[in-house]
Amino acid sequence: MLAPVTAPGVRREACQGVRQIVMFNWPRYALAAAVLAGALLAVQRVPDGWRGRDALFAGAGLASFWIAASLAVSWFVYDRSPLMTARWIPGTLGIKPNTWLNLHAGLDEWTSALHALLPESRGRTLDIFDRPAMGESSISRARHDVQRRSEHADFRHLPAASGTIDALFLFFCAHELRAHAARCELFEEVSRVVASGGRAVVVEQLRDWRNFIAFGPGFLHFHSAGAWRRCFAHARLLTVAESSVTPFVRVFVLEKQP
Repeated sequence: MLAPVTAPGVRREACQGVRQIVMFNWPRYALAAAVLAGALLAVQRVPDGWRGRDALFAGAGLASFWIAASLAVSWFVYDRSPLMTARWIPGTLGIKPNTWLNLHAGLDEWTSALHALLPESRGRTLDIFDRPAMGESSISRARHDVQRRSEHADFRHLPAASGTIDALFLFFCAHELRAHAARCELFEEVSRVVASGGRAVVVEQLRDWRNFIAFGPGFLHFHSAGAWRRCFAHARLLTVAESSVTPFVRVFVLEKQP
């Protein structure tokens, strides 16, 4: 079992993960709260025999449940589980890289951990944010509220020579590319820059029943396991291992096919 402690040299504030989620997605939480308040107010004003009363109760109940469940699951995943400790990365990667790339879309919480856990390797972090391809307003708020020190790069043309990267990391990043074709372009570049015998680690929440229970309609922001596998196959990346860090987060380990 992985110990819930932070990787060497990495510090996180208490409840940092859930606070960031609320901050970056506050319009959705505000809308859910408004729906809940409106439903409760309407229930008090309609007659007992009105047929829509049960529907209002159900709507209020669902809104209440998904607000509470999404916050509870986010707190568990990002603040209490082994995920953000990063201790699982070397064992999951399965190789000792000499070079690595870490890709993010504006919110980078992993570079310090990678340097601490892979001290003998040379690493580089790239910000692949692309406004037309990443249309979610939450990512714009995240970029506005965090310091951005990474080198910016076009996800279609990563600034690395072909076959020169031993390990490439995408932590909760690739799903921000909303179009399937754009994600395939990204993984074509991943396949190009990764060396023979090198690996890519992709960490994502999935569009599955677990995340539906936790996040309600918000689970549509994620992509299904099948959609990811189609992207990987298109780029000739073989999935050599899959694992879960909590029931809500999936880890794919990829190798380039010859």
